[in-house]
Amino acid sequence: MRANRYDLVIIGAGILGLAHAYHAARQGLKVAVIDRDAQANGASVRNFGFVTVTGQQRGDFHSLTRRTRDIWAEIAPQAGIVIHHHGLLVSAQRPEAMAVLQSLMMTEMGEGCTLMDAEAVRAHYPQLTPTQLEGGLWSPHEVRVDSRSAIHQLTRWLEAAHQVDFHWSTSVHGVQTGHVATSRGAFNADHVIVCPGDDLATLYREVFQRHEVTRCKLHMMRLADPGFTLPGAVMSDLSLVRYLGYAERPEAAALKSRLEREQGEHLKQGVHLIVVQNADGSLVVGDTHHYGDTPDPFAPSAYDDLVLEEFENVFGRPAPAVLERWTGTYASSPKQQFFIETVEERVQLVVVTCGAGASSGFGIAERSLDQLLGHTQAPLSAQAE
Repeated sequence: MRANRYDLVIIGAGILGLAHAYHAARQGLKVAVIDRDAQANGASVRNFGFVTVTGQQRGDFHSLTRRTRDIWAEIAPQAGIVIHHHGLLVSAQRPEAMAVLQSLMMTEMGEGCTLMDAEAVRAHYPQLTPTQLEGGLWSPHEVRVDSRSAIHQLTRWLEAAHQVDFHWSTSVHGVQTGHVATSRGAFNADHVIVCPGDDLATLYREVFQRHEVTRCKLHMMRLADPGFTLPGAVMSDLSLVRYLGYAERPEAAALKSRLEREQGEHLKQGVHLIVVQNADGSLVVGDTHHYGDTPDPFAPSAYDDLVLEEFENVFGRPAPAVLERWTGTYASSPKQQFFIETVEERVQLVVVTCGAGASSGFGIAERSLDQLLGHTQAPLSAQAE
């Protein structure tokens, strides 16, 4: 069989692989994307579709998410992808949570955001009627797409408008400089980028081990239309001890201490609340976090109940009926938010290790390609504190 010849071969058709394909095709490269599944089926389609900026780790990673948000906003209408809503409301139920939000507003991460007291939150966001409310923060920076459809629309657009070739149901079992060995024959390429998501064993296992990468399993649900329209995404106090932009503020220690007393089981099961809304009014709600090299496939309803309990705490009403439940997994590391590593000459391994691929992928891919093609010597990872 005669080898397929490309300027760039990308392994993995999740959001990070697609982001690399977009930037490479815009530079005029002949690009192929190879994926073992018949369509994208992993973390990239099992998430909120929520491009989160405010609350991401301060510094480099926060900048990458802002860049990614800008690219989503630019290409979504071109690809026929609907942006369902903009912005984020962080509801603060406790004084300690308000202290964290006030601290964030004193930094560059608060630029463009609005801090509100309880009266203002109730006036502007009547969808929230909790008994316990100190105030909140509104961020205009976020966008939200439906990941179930957006990833497939992005794929079709790259294929049609940018002549990216997709090779589905094709497993990769070896990579060398200029050569990719697959179940459907060999591909030759000047450059190769490996975006394996949470496949930690097939390629470059020793690199994943060095970066202390494991897998995170999460629970998510789709709820019936609640009868109101959200102003944007909604988060709560629990998010402020998980998202590093908040959690690394000194004031977060007091909040975490109180949450350990009052919602210890939520913290133990990695619960924090994100609520976004679909075009049909239904809500996507999550999530939980459990870690292991091979997370089990089981989804205890008790964990979902904790998420729904937090929904009721924030909205002041019982959660609507659950229409769907699912789990997802993603690569996770305590050492950094992502890494870009040259594993062989003209071959790069690129992995997001914090579950924020939709929020950071376009920015990371832009940097990765610049490095691979020799355009820049930008820093190659975002280190977790």
